[in-house]
Amino acid sequence: MNERACSETENKNSNPSTWLLDYACNETSQFGEDGILAKVLETIGRQDKWCVEFGSWDGKVCSNTYTFITQKGYSAILIEASPKRFKDLVKNFCENKNVICMNKMVGFQTDNNLDVILKDTPIPKDFDLLSIDIDGNDYHVWDSVKEYKPKVVIIEYNPTIPKVVEFVQPRDMSIGQGSSILSISNLAASKGYELVACTQCNGIFVDRQYFHLFGIADNSVDRMLTNQPMVTHLFCGIDGTVFIRGYGKSPWQQISFNEEKMQLLPRWARKLYGDKNIIRRKLGRRYRKWLKDKPSANHSCSDIV
Repeated sequence: MNERACSETENKNSNPSTWLLDYACNETSQFGEDGILAKVLETIGRQDKWCVEFGSWDGKVCSNTYTFITQKGYSAILIEASPKRFKDLVKNFCENKNVICMNKMVGFQTDNNLDVILKDTPIPKDFDLLSIDIDGNDYHVWDSVKEYKPKVVIIEYNPTIPKVVEFVQPRDMSIGQGSSILSISNLAASKGYELVACTQCNGIFVDRQYFHLFGIADNSVDRMLTNQPMVTHLFCGIDGTVFIRGYGKSPWQQISFNEEKMQLLPRWARKLYGDKNIIRRKLGRRYRKWLKDKPSANHSCSDIV
């Protein structure tokens, strides 16, 4: 069979890359994850009905596991670092003997990674579902998991980072920047996982041994993530003017970017390349040299002049 015929056969027998998004629905999740995860586990078929989630908050707000625990009979390990939120977590599940609540910070060191936290629990090594949502070090926390191989992992990524960009925040628990979906997907591949769905803030991955069940021919990030509404685009005009388009603000702090304050050059220097004005050209050369000599300056050039 020639290459074209093989390709046509593969396409005929495969599902659209984003077919799981058709099952999106929310009860406690944010972007349809409740319905998508249910379909993912149904497709895998093998279920031990165990799940893990951190940070869990009260176990219900923005939870990816609550419906599995309350409606599908799942046993769970719910982990929350905040003492105040942990009290709410215990309150919500105090009568459920199948839920183990832990007031711990899940990290990536040898004394606080998920392997260490789970080792004294009855959870199987290949439990059904792991939900990671800690607003920053999600990448590093998953990277540190070596002993456990959940069938499905849902993990938060930074939705303001374009899907073509590789970015991993520093391995530092005091920093909360998040990582790009592309970098998390590359990490998943190195751990033996495949991407099966992307929501606005979460990537959903399955153990590679189950990937064939989903019939997805192309699960590249570019194909799986079709919409990024929170991305801000920055580009330059030929004259050096900086433009901001797209979302245009930080979604968490709801502070808009000020285009004028982000200019690299003052207004008088933003002229067409090849400008014939001798005075302006000389001033421009001196100004650029001055900028190069002060690389530590972190304020706007337009504020200087």
